[in-house]
Amino acid sequence: MLYGRSTELAALDELTAGAREGRSGALVLRGEAGIGKTALLDRAAQSASASGMRVLRVTGVEPEADLAFGGLVQLLWPVQDRLDGLPGPQADALRAVLGATRPPTRDRFLTGLAVLTLLADLAEQGPLLCLVDDAQWLDQATSDALLFAARRLAAEQVAMVFATRDEGFAAPGLTELRPSRLDTGDAVSLLADLGLPPALRDQVIAESAGNPLALIEFGAARRDDPGSFTPVTVADRVLSSYRTQIAALPEKTRLALLFAAAEGRGDLPLQMKAARTLGVGLEDLEDAERAGLIQVTESTVVFRHPLIGTAAYQGAVLARRIAAHQALADAADDPDCRARHLPLATTSPDDEVASELVAAAERAADRSAYAAASLLHQQAARLTPDRRAQVRRLTDAAACALNAGHAGQARDLAEQAERSSPEPEDLARLASVRAAVMFESGERREAARLLLRTHAAGPGPGPAMLRTGATYGWFAGDADSVREAAERLASLGEADPMVEGMAHLVDDDYARGLPLLERAVAAGPDGSDAARTRALHSAILLGDDATAMELAAAEVARCRAQGLIGALPQALHLLAERQVLAGAHRDAEASVAEAVEIARDTGLRERVAWLGGVPARIAAIEGDERRCRDLVRDVPDVGRVAGESALSLLELARGDYEAALGRLETATGPGPQRHMAMAMATVADQVEAAVRLGRSERAERPMRAFEAWARAGRQPWALAVAHRCRALVDGREEDYREAVRLHAQSRRPFERARTALLYGEWLRRARRRSEARDTLRSALEEFEGLRAVPWAERARAELRAAGDATTSAKATAENVLDRLTPQELQVVRLAADGNSSREIAAQLFLSRRTVEHHLYKAYPKLGVGSRRELARLNLV
Repeated sequence: MLYGRSTELAALDELTAGAREGRSGALVLRGEAGIGKTALLDRAAQSASASGMRVLRVTGVEPEADLAFGGLVQLLWPVQDRLDGLPGPQADALRAVLGATRPPTRDRFLTGLAVLTLLADLAEQGPLLCLVDDAQWLDQATSDALLFAARRLAAEQVAMVFATRDEGFAAPGLTELRPSRLDTGDAVSLLADLGLPPALRDQVIAESAGNPLALIEFGAARRDDPGSFTPVTVADRVLSSYRTQIAALPEKTRLALLFAAAEGRGDLPLQMKAARTLGVGLEDLEDAERAGLIQVTESTVVFRHPLIGTAAYQGAVLARRIAAHQALADAADDPDCRARHLPLATTSPDDEVASELVAAAERAADRSAYAAASLLHQQAARLTPDRRAQVRRLTDAAACALNAGHAGQARDLAEQAERSSPEPEDLARLASVRAAVMFESGERREAARLLLRTHAAGPGPGPAMLRTGATYGWFAGDADSVREAAERLASLGEADPMVEGMAHLVDDDYARGLPLLERAVAAGPDGSDAARTRALHSAILLGDDATAMELAAAEVARCRAQGLIGALPQALHLLAERQVLAGAHRDAEASVAEAVEIARDTGLRERVAWLGGVPARIAAIEGDERRCRDLVRDVPDVGRVAGESALSLLELARGDYEAALGRLETATGPGPQRHMAMAMATVADQVEAAVRLGRSERAERPMRAFEAWARAGRQPWALAVAHRCRALVDGREEDYREAVRLHAQSRRPFERARTALLYGEWLRRARRRSEARDTLRSALEEFEGLRAVPWAERARAELRAAGDATTSAKATAENVLDRLTPQELQVVRLAADGNSSREIAAQLFLSRRTVEHHLYKAYPKLGVGSRRELARLNLV
């Protein structure tokens, strides 16, 4: 009987009932030790089993908190036979976790995707309940995987419940419930079976402060010793009670309990193998079992409550604990298990032990368990007698911490290593880690200068360090760093066309810079992953829309195929920016929505904010001022130009030319950023605002730079915009005509429509009203297709002024695709192309059932009833 838990039980029942009905969900039970979380999980497991649900369960173990994937192995071991049904990269990731193979896992989030797919596959046979107790003691790799799966649950018939203490296991995005303390009535009911006198019962209730475990333990202790009382916290009193019970046991029983606590996983054969070296056998567990402190089966030992294990471990003297860990290390067949015990058995530097820990760290890193790898490298450093080797291991620890997403810890470890060695080689290895932390923290110029300064001081990673320094310098607007990196690469015989091209761009030498970027683009398709990435960014800098779209789509496809979940949001971001330029606003919104969801699920918070620049641009084009301003407000500093560009476009459409021009002149000052932003997005806005204000001289400098860039790059859209800008300033019709001709070869419908609008205005002022009407109708049609409301209104106003009295605002014809959510749109397009639900799920990192749920919701919106009918729709 659970007293005072009606709210919690109702929440658990609702969660499991939803799973049985096809609605997945997750819940976190958070509270102090002894508040009843485990009892609630037990009750949920019993109810679920009685209803036919399958139950998987794992309990975090404090000694295993730093053992890579220790919790996941415990959870998935009973269902490892299902791995063959997973997509290849996912199956390989889980096989590596379970120790069946050891292929490197390239993305630390791939394991979470594999867990989601596996749970969803299991639920195909019936609803599934996944219970996680003492989640605060899960290793981070397990926590990351389970939380990723929990956040992406939708329609898989899976329910997940995490029980955790107040501290640890942050689970943003999941519903949390805090079990309350018991009131007096429920406390009296809980103590009824102990037969305590009323006065003693009331004292126990007061001491326990409504904590159920404390009520039970204090009540039993007072019944046996009415005078016992220790005025400390509830948790400490419970722990003290357990220590008292353990202290009363025979010495060998206490030692057997120490082995159980030190081993942590409940592996009875391993415990007994190790304990025999100290003269302890299975029979020595009997007294503890009779006292109800442990439960023993043929192969496991489980403490009735984790605090009992804590009391058994803390109650032993240090020498006994060291002996126990050494015996467990010697008895272990698993090298990772041995590596977990060795640091706790070693009190002085020992290079042999340190080497074993480094090997364990490398195994953890191969499985993308970077947090565990970082700790193992730290432990190895502590036990390393040679100072230079110690610095190398601290550096490796810092790099793993950075890969795990712990930038602050990485910084601390790198600084600790730096204080320990003045050697140039050591500092060079440290610089890459420190610079990456600085860049992520917003110190971009400092990060670039650190890499260049370190490279100049001595040997190091060389070309890779210089390329990274150039990239950091570019984003920081530090022209000197870009130039210096390019010069040094050339001096090493490692000239990089992208870096060299960027160096010329910062000097406004487009004629030399852009051909180099074209070389980088040409080298991309058949090159390495890094070469393809450089090709994509070079194509963006060139304004080569077709190639950039193709490369961005290929990068997204590569991330999907290889399960590179952590890299996918950036790839989708770049693709979405290209889709906006091509006028595919709904596609861009779908790309951003997926990127935001994955970034949130993987903890990439800054990426979530940065992604807001894309829909902000769409909102600006469509005239949705509130949405545009809300989105721009959260864009981080590194995306400032994109945000300012969106706001200036909004102001330009409203006729607030002074605000638009001032904003752009401030945002696009000197530095590499102005080349990207102005060449790709803002020069046309700047020129138009200046001309509308009658201040053409303020447009002259950016316009000349843009014209030079356009001529060097030879992209039709850029040449068209350059002619349009020159036509605005000089008023020559031949520039408008040339702009219209070039736009016919380009992929930027918004810019094409703006050119038609401006040319139509010019024709109307020249009293060529018939020609003006034809041109303005073309602009209006394009603006309406883009839902560019303020721009369409301007086109209609010009048409009326040109004598077209029939033109009025018309309701935009509904596109059936607008009825779909971004994710539904992605799913139906893939389904229409003939992909199976499982293939779609693998591409979108969803479960098969969630894909079919989206299809089920999309069919009536589209007026179809099957995939066959779906294939006949125009879904472009």
